[in-house]
Amino acid sequence: MSLRKAYFLIFLVLIVDQLSKIYVKTNFVLGEEVVIFDWFRIHFIENEGMAWGTKIPGEYGKLILTVFRIFAVFGIGWWLADVVKKRQSTYLIVAIALIFAGAAGNIIDSVFYGIIFDDSTHNLATIFSPVPYGTWFHGLVVDMFYFPIWEGNLPTWLPIFGGKHFAFFNAIFNVADMAISTGVGILLVFNKKAFPKHA
Repeated sequence: MSLRKAYFLIFLVLIVDQLSKIYVKTNFVLGEEVVIFDWFRIHFIENEGMAWGTKIPGEYGKLILTVFRIFAVFGIGWWLADVVKKRQSTYLIVAIALIFAGAAGNIIDSVFYGIIFDDSTHNLATIFSPVPYGTWFHGLVVDMFYFPIWEGNLPTWLPIFGGKHFAFFNAIFNVADMAISTGVGILLVFNKKAFPKHA
């Protein structure tokens, strides 16, 4: 697979990711939900940029996270160029390109959204607002895909978790997150094809 095709894949993921985030950000109030099916909903939330809303504590936690991710993306980009140059497996190239695109998509939120959008808490956000909700490198990542496939109380006979309320699948994510998960999934499932052993 050529570097041009890898760039096209990255560009495609970034366009879909950002268009979906901008649409949700400007058409949903924070916390608003639209039920597509019982098991699939569009539910608008924002987070600091780590899985399940986890964040680094402290005044500079968000800035540290964003800067770290920028350096990580540069590293992934170098890895992508290197494996293409060495004509390694298409599985590996696609996986790295997806991980790069996903990481870059969430970095765009973190770096720019704080200065181009206003607050979504009580009103629909406007793009290029004169009163932005944050500052450079302190934007919140937009998530919207929610798949509550099953929700209820677990049987009491189960050890530890018996009788407790449980939801599967309770994570809310975006296109960038899906790209990263798919890339990692390719590396795990097709490991032998992604990293073939040469005689």
